[in-house]
Amino acid sequence: GNFMANQSPQARKKTDILYLVQLGLLSALIILMAFTPLGYLKVGLIEITFITIPVVIGAIILGPTAGAILGGVFGITSFIQCFGISAFGTLLFGINPVLTIITCLIPRILVGFLTGVIFKALHKIDKTKIASYGISSLCGALLNTILFMTCIVVFFWKNGDFLTTMKDWKLPTATAWKFLIAFVGVNGLIEACVTFVVGGALAKVLASVKKSRR
Repeated sequence: GNFMANQSPQARKKTDILYLVQLGLLSALIILMAFTPLGYLKVGLIEITFITIPVVIGAIILGPTAGAILGGVFGITSFIQCFGISAFGTLLFGINPVLTIITCLIPRILVGFLTGVIFKALHKIDKTKIASYGISSLCGALLNTILFMTCIVVFFWKNGDFLTTMKDWKLPTATAWKFLIAFVGVNGLIEACVTFVVGGALAKVLASVKKSRR
């Protein structure tokens, strides 16, 4: 805040342009990852996504608002997957399009926003100035899984078509907990680890570059 206040109008304009450029580049990266093999690792019906990485990077280096915008871009690409690209997304859309839009968008917007908020809070007390990057990235990945799966259970769990399809996919449907553990399982763990390492490291590097340019 003080940095912006002390800037001349010309320097502030330059900072604003840089912010928009970085936001645009990260948005483009999310779109590229969403529609190429870069963003999803598909193992049978299980999908492991790495698109959370540019969202958490943006949230950390550009702030909670940028994180929310990038989360929104991720959410929109996720919703587009529901038109025949993702078997799971197509199933949800067939059951209830409105609840599918909410499930795709709201968790991702919250992931970006909350990661930015968590980073700001941690960075103030982080003496190493490194740990806050990794922890925030890890929180982003965990929040993505938790919020998305909460929407799935709240909105779709009682639906007969949903449960029948999950049984056909050999997923346990006796209780919501068993389903969640089976569905999230290994892919949630891989997503969390990769986002923690890659997201945290890249955010730290980009933040250092940004600082040195000032």
